[in-house]
Amino acid sequence: MRKRTAAVFLAPFVLLFAGFFVAPILYALAQSFTVVERSGLLGLRGQSTRFAGLANYGKALSDPGFVESLGRILLYAAIMVPLMVVGSTVLALILEAGMARWPRFFRTSFFLPYGIPGVIASIMWGFLYAPGTSPFTPVLSAFGIETDLLGPGTVFWSVMNIVVWLFVGYNMLVVVAQLQSIPRTLYEAARIDGAGRWGIAWRIQIPLLRPALVLITVFTIIGSLQLFNEPLVLLPVSGGLSTTYTPTLTAYHDAFNGNDMALAAAESIILALVTAVLSFGFLRFVGRGRR
Repeated sequence: MRKRTAAVFLAPFVLLFAGFFVAPILYALAQSFTVVERSGLLGLRGQSTRFAGLANYGKALSDPGFVESLGRILLYAAIMVPLMVVGSTVLALILEAGMARWPRFFRTSFFLPYGIPGVIASIMWGFLYAPGTSPFTPVLSAFGIETDLLGPGTVFWSVMNIVVWLFVGYNMLVVVAQLQSIPRTLYEAARIDGAGRWGIAWRIQIPLLRPALVLITVFTIIGSLQLFNEPLVLLPVSGGLSTTYTPTLTAYHDAFNGNDMALAAAESIILALVTAVLSFGFLRFVGRGRR
């Protein structure tokens, strides 16, 4: 009876997980090994699908635009991960240590951007970055700095700023929740032993934040490699972005502009493999360090 009850409660999750997660992955994987051949003028005689082996993967990895986008997104993740982890941890420690007045107000203020859809946030920041509407451009010009915040040399950092603004508050709350689970007796014992504010943070809080920091790191790795909304929205107004700026943009362009779903599927699988290797590699490294 208990097994039947458990199966009934698990069934909705299993069905949704299989239908909306496993099935699309398997479909994309199968599609990445095919090629669509069209016959007749403009393909009017119809089309046929045949097995292509690893041809789409070879085509993707021989495309300079896709390879460059992979390198760019890996660089982006290499900067974003420590920036997000350190930033959210520092903010949480400051608020929980009582170093800021009205901590609840600041916690709410930092978290609010997370409730804004990424597309809306990108549009808003697009107005703040665009030379004709940006309030930052005149200020920078007053100091003799002439720069286009959406230009080739700066758009990388402009996109990163949007993502940090959106997600640092959420990650901060994850750290805050972990901090609040630390027994107060540890703080009292540390103060009796003469530990100051920074000693408590370094010797008690940060070591006990390990589960939260691991979670934030994995989520940031995955989210960074899937960067899509921000460059897509800024693409029409930026001279520094292109349809191959990130792997996800490249796959999107090949699928819906190039009408090559199989190539886009192969590019998506390659990105998924890179994401899985980095995520599980990090978890394995962390797990090995605990032994």
